Amino acid sequence: MFELEISREFSAAHMLRGYNGDCSKMHGHNYGVVAVLRAKKLDEIGIAVDFKKLKANLDEILNEFDHTNLSENPLFKDINPTSEVLAMTIYKKLSAVFNSENVKVYQIKIRESATSCATYFEED
Repeated sequence: MFELEISREFSAAHMLRGYNGDCSKMHGHNYGVVAVLRAKKLDEIGIAVDFKKLKANLDEILNEFDHTNLSENPLFKDINPTSEVLAMTIYKKLSAVFNSENVKVYQIKIRESATSCATYFEED
């Protein structure tokens, strides 16, 4: 089994509807995103997942969120764009691109500050 990990960043604003505290006000984060994929085997030249392709696909997903107000994104009209929800959303979008018999998105970690992060994964 092989495990691959990439890190990316994006900046966005949001507010948490129904939250009793400061986060109910508009504020922003410089989010860190870590994507971890697992592969059972390598291809004929020794690659599990092309890092260039992985970065490009994750960047495409994150570009939808970068420098936006996440609370106005239609994906989050029924649920707050918390770090947990962002991790799940990115996991599902990246899984749709990469999951196969050989490769699976294992987890997505979202860091909203130096001391706070959320991780989403699905058990087999």
